[in-house]
Amino acid sequence: MADTSDQGIPAPEGTADIIDTDYEIGQDNIETQIGPFGLDVHNPVFSISGLCIVAFVFYALALPEQAEAVFGALRPWLTSTFDWFFLGAGNIFVIFCLFLIVSPLGSVRLGGADARPDYTYIGWFAMLFAAGMGIGLMFYGVSEPMSHFGTSLGGVTEEGGVRTDWAPLGGAAGDEAGAVRLGMAATIYHWGLHPWGMYAVVALALALFSYNKGLPLTIRSAFYPIFGERVWGWTGHIIDILAVFATLFGLATSLGYGATQANAGLNLLFGLPIGTTSEVLLITGITAIALISVVRGLDGGVKILSEINMGLAFLLLLFVLIVGPTAALLALFWDSIVAYGQNILPLSMPFGREDTNYMQGWTSFYWAWWISWSPFVGMFIARVSRGRTVREFIICVLLIPSFVCILWMSVFGGTAITQFLQDGVTSVQNAPLELKLFRMLAELPLASITSFIGIILVIVFFVTSSDSGSLVIDTITAGGKVDAPLPQRVFWCIFEGAVAIALLIGGGLASLQAMVLSTGLPFAAILLLMCWAITRGLMSERAQR
Repeated sequence: MADTSDQGIPAPEGTADIIDTDYEIGQDNIETQIGPFGLDVHNPVFSISGLCIVAFVFYALALPEQAEAVFGALRPWLTSTFDWFFLGAGNIFVIFCLFLIVSPLGSVRLGGADARPDYTYIGWFAMLFAAGMGIGLMFYGVSEPMSHFGTSLGGVTEEGGVRTDWAPLGGAAGDEAGAVRLGMAATIYHWGLHPWGMYAVVALALALFSYNKGLPLTIRSAFYPIFGERVWGWTGHIIDILAVFATLFGLATSLGYGATQANAGLNLLFGLPIGTTSEVLLITGITAIALISVVRGLDGGVKILSEINMGLAFLLLLFVLIVGPTAALLALFWDSIVAYGQNILPLSMPFGREDTNYMQGWTSFYWAWWISWSPFVGMFIARVSRGRTVREFIICVLLIPSFVCILWMSVFGGTAITQFLQDGVTSVQNAPLELKLFRMLAELPLASITSFIGIILVIVFFVTSSDSGSLVIDTITAGGKVDAPLPQRVFWCIFEGAVAIALLIGGGLASLQAMVLSTGLPFAAILLLMCWAITRGLMSERAQR
């Protein structure tokens, strides 16, 4: 294997089991010049994925009614047919990560025995959160706890022997305290160990096989222990193309949610019209801002924006905690952790469930969404995690973010639930999902200021996600090169926005969700294989000591 340091990937420091292969990064790439712009793209990964996505955008824009019908039927079919597979796979990822924490394999250091971290903990966490779940936390921080609380309180309803309610498990009909605990447990289940386990698997695989084994920083490299030299042929091409599709559609879904919520907030504060046209304009404008961040690069763009955004998010969290029902929220936080622990096994059960609406409509979609985000978030985490031990890496990526997500959901969701139970406020419960955050803030002091900060958070999370996603997709479609020409990242940044716009026009959020499910399904199988490849890779590293 040629030295990867000339492609921006540091060579292993100290003892490492470097894989001996004749493949050289960029050997299948096409280098050309189009006017003043230079290109350095992998053939055929770039051409196939690029052409398919361009064709998809034209189809959704040219035939929006047909696209809406297709996408509208696709989501329920996928969730009802493959719900067991998504839930089972999610369980395996968590168990695998917990095993690595306690296993001797956890002592392996990413980047070689003598490698040291490139970023401080503060900078590392800021980039991880901004890329990993920013828009989702803003969109669902209030809406999901309130939704699960409401359906749990309503209890079970049936028609013809089939459950028609959306309550998790058996619900908690008429029991307010029980509905709160079950609603919070059902929410944390979607934002705790399982999604971060998916991210950790991909991130660890990429970091291990790039920084320790000397292979390109691309998804196919993780499968060298399984497929050998075939990963440089069509086997690897297909893996990387699927990773591009999963990443792009996962990002597009998040950008669609972000545009919907920003549109709702701007309408509430400034009277901006609500509708697809406004959302398209928002996506266009924010994508333009993301292009500026792309040009500035990782440290000058994403890192700075991530730290600013995490600072604003922390201040908003602290404000709601202080001016809201502080004592009740702190009690709810710990009670929610207990409720999560008590309910995680029945919520994780892939078979024999009666709460099919919750399991298929919420959990299956979420798992597909997290899986489709895993190449993007995983590669981004890998880029900034060199020098950590596997044990340190897993603990930080799996446990600490889960803890913070529980705190976020407890404060924002708990405030809304308390407003309903103690003050009789129904505006949050009755509001659409994208407005629930702003309706909750409206009941607190300085509502206009905090709502405006919320909109800024959504927009900046949008920018950092788009910029980070462009970096990751460009790395994959450049054959693992991390310093490919800038115009390629600009291309992918533009098309992330274009795909989000096309899906919104061709069926709205239902279309976004359908495409996430369709790309997350095959990539879930890829992640399962990745667990075995990681195990073999770590065992060979241990054997070198």
